[in-house]
Amino acid sequence: MGAAVAKTECKLMLSGQLVGSLFSMAGRVCVSRGSARSGAIGPVEAAIRTKLEQALNPEVLELRNESGGHAVPPGSETHFRVAVVSSRFEGLSPLQRHRLVHAALSEELAGPVHALAIQARTPAQWRENPQLDTSPPCLGGSKKTRGTP
Repeated sequence: MGAAVAKTECKLMLSGQLVGSLFSMAGRVCVSRGSARSGAIGPVEAAIRTKLEQALNPEVLELRNESGGHAVPPGSETHFRVAVVSSRFEGLSPLQRHRLVHAALSEELAGPVHALAIQARTPAQWRENPQLDTSPPCLGGSKKTRGTP
């Protein structure tokens, strides 16, 4: 693939990335936060949202595309952080909760999604701390380029 084609694709992908939106779905709160300047949700983000809504019927679903903070082309949908608040998590360990999220997103995790940070909480836990954590900054590159064994 030539450089001119790659630049064109990046521009198109960037135009489809989310800036931020807040909307309600049947009394539940959904928040999406991205890093681009556009207002559209990308296809991977849309698929993640739909699948989590269907599988977990969340009271709160916050989804953040953090790809822009990593060493990926502009407009990528590879790194996400999600907070899912669902009564389905009652009585489950953190590992069991994460397994439910992974099961719902198995196709995305096998393909375009490289990293997914998960906060899976019960409604009571969310009321105690209703915030989406922040990720540490990306170091960029690979172990080879950073000189890490």
